[in-house]
Amino acid sequence: MEVKEMNEILSKNRVEDVSCLCSLSESEVDMLISLKLLILQRAKVIGHEELANKFDLKTLRALGFILMEHLKEKVKDLSLFPGSAEPLAFVAGCNLLKCDNDDILTVEKLKTCLHIDLKRYGKAAKVSLLLFFGF
Repeated sequence: MEVKEMNEILSKNRVEDVSCLCSLSESEVDMLISLKLLILQRAKVIGHEELANKFDLKTLRALGFILMEHLKEKVKDLSLFPGSAEPLAFVAGCNLLKCDNDDILTVEKLKTCLHIDLKRYGKAAKVSLLLFFGF
């Protein structure tokens, strides 16, 4: 990603939002994308496509967090069985709403993060992801 593109992304969005997006794992990003696609599909079916635009990154993260909390309750009973601690560890490691003001990255660190993610996801995937969430 070029410096110009990074500066454009950072200028159009709150640093907190970009920082939170960079803190997510690949599976958490996949979950948010799936939620957004579901919302877009349902809004189209009911004839209110503009409704889908109201689901910004913060709202999607909150929905993801609620779903993860629900999942945590469902797998809590599994912890009684030997060898089933892994599902609880996965749920406990969820970063969907762990964005405190103390965890916000500086602009320079965000640029580094965006550059690293570019290598991990590929340019087309990363740009699509940022555009998908309204960046």
